[in-house]
Amino acid sequence: MTERRIPFTSLAPGEDAGDIRAAIERVVSSGWFVLGPEVQAFEQEFAAASRASHAIGVGNGTDAIALILKALGIGEGDEVITTPLTAGYTVLAILMAGARPVFADIDPERLTIDPDAVGAAVTPRTRAVIAVHLYGQAADMDAIANVASRHNVAVIEDCCQAHLATANGRPVGTIGVAGAFSFYPTKNLGALGDGGAVVTNDRSLAERISKLRNGGQSDRYHHQEPGINSRLDEMQAAILRARLTRLAGWTARRRALAGKYRAALAGARVAVPPEVDPGHVYHLFVVKAGSHGGPERRDALQRHLKAHGVDTLVHYPVSMTRQPAFAFTRPADCPRAIKACDEVLSLPLHTGLSDADLSTVAEHLHTFEDRG
Repeated sequence: MTERRIPFTSLAPGEDAGDIRAAIERVVSSGWFVLGPEVQAFEQEFAAASRASHAIGVGNGTDAIALILKALGIGEGDEVITTPLTAGYTVLAILMAGARPVFADIDPERLTIDPDAVGAAVTPRTRAVIAVHLYGQAADMDAIANVASRHNVAVIEDCCQAHLATANGRPVGTIGVAGAFSFYPTKNLGALGDGGAVVTNDRSLAERISKLRNGGQSDRYHHQEPGINSRLDEMQAAILRARLTRLAGWTARRRALAGKYRAALAGARVAVPPEVDPGHVYHLFVVKAGSHGGPERRDALQRHLKAHGVDTLVHYPVSMTRQPAFAFTRPADCPRAIKACDEVLSLPLHTGLSDADLSTVAEHLHTFEDRG
């Protein structure tokens, strides 16, 4: 008997389908597709939702990080510290700005960058640290801010997995100089294509990023400095506006599902990273396959779940310190990140996941035999 498949996620519009169709029709009827009223309205609404003074819509989350760096004057000859446990696009954004990425190891419990490791990685060339709010849980921003203040370096927040998350009660993206968000379709707030935004409380920084995303133009055909072409389009902005009104409810559902997972997995042969901060928004629900057996044990667990119809993914299987694309930076060894990359496994968690399907996933985790 073939068991019913439980998909990792569901990206097709659901309860919001009618709102999305209306948004698309509104844009098509308007005949305005780039940097128009939908983008302007979304920027205002997303800034308010993020509790930031300003939001600037851009092409994607990678560009959002790179534009923040460029707007701060960070580039050739500068170093930017970040975590080795992240998507490669965080690092690519540093390279896009012309700076050198430097990796600091992670906190083994929170799985975000370790503030003490940040302090140890600072050199006279360090200009910024990018804290990644991983899987929806904020990094230790109070400690990171203290380290950055001592060394006079900027703090940039990679919030691409952390829409509406908070760190010790403060909204992510507003703690450092600026925060970068992605609206890739899999995100908690996803477009039907690519999209991103920068949020900041610094008006002058917001104005500069607004120019840089549009070729460095102060007005049409007047380029004050070299910029890039990275503009959130009207269609995606309208879709995001339709979905933004539901984001708080979707976030509450994610948190509820995460609580059910934690209860259901008690006694299972996996470790569940702790919820260090109640502002966690659970972009992903990640377990660790164990401290022995390396990636082979995690891969065996993934095969076991797949055999029972449960789709899973690994975020992320290779530390940035071991990526060939970044070998030229001569990265320092980050053993805690490497260990986490060997153990982590992301379980299905999305607003369309039923309680019954969650219980089924948990049951199959309990039946996994540890042969290590």
